[in-house]
Amino acid sequence: MEIPITGLIIHSNSGSGSDSEHDHMLFITSWDGRPVKMHVHPFSGETSFDVGHFHRYAGKTEPAPSGIQHVHNYYVETTVDDQHAHLIRGTTGPAIPLPSGGHYHYFEGFTTVNGRIPHSHRYSGKTGNEEETWS
Repeated sequence: MEIPITGLIIHSNSGSGSDSEHDHMLFITSWDGRPVKMHVHPFSGETSFDVGHFHRYAGKTEPAPSGIQHVHNYYVETTVDDQHAHLIRGTTGPAIPLPSGGHYHYFEGFTTVNGRIPHSHRYSGKTGNEEETWS
């Protein structure tokens, strides 16, 4: 028995700690002719205060399928403060249900190193609730 599926493959150079030069992630968008809903999450916050300043950031996660356990990749550039910016990228933790429906994800990490005095900043937070998307 064949079940028709459609989806998309997302290419990433993150390496995720493996020996490979890049990764691929498959997102199934339909299963047996029925659409599989995808969603994203908004996220924002402030970095730690280091070397006399902090940075703000805001963005949306990459899409992930709804209705199954999952994580999201994220990538955003911080505001320019003290004449430089940093990149923030990573993978959220698993979905955490909200009492009123939906879910959020916890995220944390360190920015890239930048600045006149080379440094990074710590960041952490919780995403907002899921937002449906078809792309």
